[in-house]
Amino acid sequence: MQDLVAIAKIAKPRGLKGELVADLLTDFPERFEGLIEVTGVGQDGERRKLKIENTWFQNGRVVLKFEDVDSIELDSDEYYDWQLVGCNAVTVEGEKLGSVREVMRTGGTENLVVAGETREFLIPFAEAICVEVDVEKKRIVIDPPEGLLEF
Repeated sequence: MQDLVAIAKIAKPRGLKGELVADLLTDFPERFEGLIEVTGVGQDGERRKLKIENTWFQNGRVVLKFEDVDSIELDSDEYYDWQLVGCNAVTVEGEKLGSVREVMRTGGTENLVVAGETREFLIPFAEAICVEVDVEKKRIVIDPPEGLLEF
Protein backbone atom coordinates (compact mmCIF):
# COMPACT_ATOMS: atom_id res chain seq x y z
CA MET A 1 0.00 0.00 0.00
CA GLN A 2 3.01 2.28 0.22
CA ASP A 3 2.62 3.23 -3.43
CA LEU A 4 -0.83 4.76 -2.81
CA VAL A 5 -1.90 8.03 -1.21
CA ALA A 6 -5.10 7.84 0.83
CA ILE A 7 -7.35 10.78 0.01
CA ALA A 8 -10.69 9.57 1.42
CA LYS A 9 -12.29 6.74 3.39
CA ILE A 10 -15.79 5.59 2.53
CA ALA A 11 -18.09 6.24 5.49
CA LYS A 12 -21.57 5.31 4.25
CA PRO A 13 -23.85 5.12 1.24
CA ARG A 14 -25.89 8.16 0.22
CA GLY A 15 -29.30 7.58 -1.30
CA LEU A 16 -30.05 4.53 -3.40
CA LYS A 17 -28.14 5.22 -6.62
CA GLY A 18 -24.65 4.11 -5.59
CA GLU A 19 -23.36 7.42 -4.24
CA LEU A 20 -20.93 7.16 -1.31
CA VAL A 21 -20.07 9.65 1.40
CA ALA A 22 -16.39 9.64 2.33
CA ASP A 23 -14.30 11.26 5.05
CA LEU A 24 -11.49 13.38 3.66
CA LEU A 25 -8.01 12.08 4.44
CA THR A 26 -6.21 14.87 2.63
CA ASP A 27 -5.41 18.48 3.46
CA PHE A 28 -5.88 19.25 -0.22
CA PRO A 29 -9.53 18.64 -1.19
CA GLU A 30 -8.79 20.23 -4.55
CA ARG A 31 -7.23 16.84 -5.43
CA PHE A 32 -10.76 15.75 -6.37
CA GLU A 33 -11.09 18.43 -9.06
CA GLY A 34 -10.71 16.77 -12.43
CA LEU A 35 -9.97 13.38 -10.87
CA ILE A 36 -10.94 10.68 -13.35
CA GLU A 37 -9.85 7.44 -11.71
CA VAL A 38 -8.85 6.20 -8.27
CA THR A 39 -7.67 2.91 -6.83
CA GLY A 40 -10.09 1.63 -4.23
CA VAL A 41 -8.72 -0.72 -1.60
CA GLY A 42 -11.29 -3.16 -0.24
CA GLN A 43 -11.54 -4.42 3.29
CA ASP A 44 -9.64 -7.54 2.21
CA GLY A 45 -6.83 -5.42 0.74
CA GLU A 46 -7.91 -6.11 -2.85
CA ARG A 47 -7.30 -3.17 -5.18
CA ARG A 48 -9.82 -2.06 -7.76
CA LYS A 49 -9.66 0.72 -10.35
CA LEU A 50 -12.72 2.95 -10.05
CA LYS A 51 -13.74 5.55 -12.61
CA ILE A 52 -15.23 8.66 -11.08
CA GLU A 53 -18.49 9.81 -12.59
CA ASN A 54 -19.01 12.76 -10.24
CA THR A 55 -17.80 14.26 -6.95
CA TRP A 56 -19.02 17.08 -4.74
CA PHE A 57 -18.57 18.29 -1.20
CA GLN A 58 -21.25 18.21 1.45
CA ASN A 59 -20.96 18.93 5.19
CA GLY A 60 -17.17 18.66 5.22
CA ARG A 61 -17.14 15.34 3.38
CA VAL A 62 -16.83 14.32 -0.24
CA VAL A 63 -19.64 12.51 -2.06
CA LEU A 64 -18.39 10.12 -4.74
CA LYS A 65 -20.29 8.58 -7.63
CA PHE A 66 -18.40 5.88 -9.49
CA GLU A 67 -19.21 4.61 -12.98
CA ASP A 68 -21.10 1.30 -13.06
CA VAL A 69 -22.05 1.57 -9.38
CA ASP A 70 -25.75 2.31 -9.47
CA SER A 71 -26.99 0.70 -6.27
CA ILE A 72 -26.00 0.54 -2.60
CA GLU A 73 -26.50 -3.22 -2.50
CA LEU A 74 -23.56 -5.32 -1.29
CA ASP A 75 -22.89 -9.03 -1.49
CA SER A 76 -24.48 -10.91 1.40
CA ASP A 77 -21.13 -11.28 3.21
CA GLU A 78 -20.00 -7.64 2.82
CA TYR A 79 -20.76 -4.85 5.27
CA TYR A 80 -20.12 -1.17 5.69
CA ASP A 81 -18.34 -0.14 8.90
CA TRP A 82 -21.40 1.80 10.04
CA GLN A 83 -23.45 -1.41 9.85
CA LEU A 84 -21.07 -3.23 12.20
CA VAL A 85 -20.42 -0.44 14.71
CA GLY A 86 -22.92 -0.77 17.53
CA CYS A 87 -23.55 -4.48 16.98
CA ASN A 88 -23.56 -6.63 20.11
CA ALA A 89 -20.90 -9.33 20.08
CA VAL A 90 -21.76 -12.62 21.77
CA THR A 91 -20.03 -15.99 21.78
CA VAL A 92 -21.70 -19.11 20.39
CA GLU A 93 -22.24 -20.10 24.04
CA GLY A 94 -24.21 -16.89 24.61
CA GLU A 95 -21.57 -14.95 26.59
CA LYS A 96 -21.95 -11.22 26.00
CA LEU A 97 -18.61 -9.66 25.03
CA GLY A 98 -19.71 -6.09 24.39
CA SER A 99 -20.51 -3.71 21.55
CA VAL A 100 -18.49 -3.14 18.37
CA ARG A 101 -16.89 0.28 18.80
CA GLU A 102 -14.79 0.37 15.62
CA VAL A 103 -13.62 -1.62 12.60
CA MET A 104 -9.81 -1.53 12.61
CA ARG A 105 -7.86 -2.09 9.41
CA THR A 106 -4.29 -3.30 9.67
CA GLY A 107 -3.66 -4.33 6.07
CA GLY A 108 -4.92 -7.90 6.46
CA THR A 109 -8.15 -9.13 7.98
CA GLU A 110 -10.13 -6.36 9.65
CA ASN A 111 -10.51 -6.47 13.42
CA LEU A 112 -13.63 -5.60 15.32
CA VAL A 113 -12.83 -3.50 18.38
CA VAL A 114 -15.39 -4.71 20.92
CA ALA A 115 -15.87 -2.62 24.06
CA GLY A 116 -16.70 -4.93 26.94
CA GLU A 117 -17.61 -3.95 30.49
CA THR A 118 -14.05 -4.23 31.80
CA ARG A 119 -11.85 -4.42 28.70
CA GLU A 120 -11.69 -4.26 24.92
CA PHE A 121 -11.43 -7.27 22.64
CA LEU A 122 -9.87 -7.37 19.18
CA ILE A 123 -11.85 -9.89 17.16
CA PRO A 124 -10.66 -10.78 13.63
CA PHE A 125 -13.58 -10.21 11.26
CA ALA A 126 -13.21 -13.57 9.56
CA GLU A 127 -15.95 -16.06 8.65
CA ALA A 128 -14.36 -18.78 10.78
CA ILE A 129 -14.59 -16.54 13.87
CA CYS A 130 -17.57 -14.26 13.20
CA VAL A 131 -19.90 -17.11 12.34
CA GLU A 132 -23.11 -15.08 12.24
CA VAL A 133 -23.55 -11.41 11.35
CA ASP A 134 -27.04 -9.94 11.59
CA VAL A 135 -26.86 -6.19 11.03
CA GLU A 136 -30.65 -5.88 11.20
CA LYS A 137 -30.66 -7.25 14.77
CA LYS A 138 -27.27 -5.58 15.48
CA ARG A 139 -25.77 -8.94 16.56
CA ILE A 140 -22.52 -10.74 15.73
CA VAL A 141 -21.93 -14.28 16.99
CA ILE A 142 -18.28 -15.09 17.69
CA ASP A 143 -16.78 -18.60 17.76
CA PRO A 144 -13.41 -17.67 19.29
CA PRO A 145 -10.43 -19.95 18.85
CA GLU A 146 -8.67 -20.92 22.04
CA GLY A 147 -6.85 -17.97 23.62
CA LEU A 148 -8.54 -15.20 21.61
CA LEU A 149 -10.48 -13.85 24.58
CA GLU A 150 -7.67 -14.34 27.11
CA PHE A 151 -5.68 -11.47 28.56
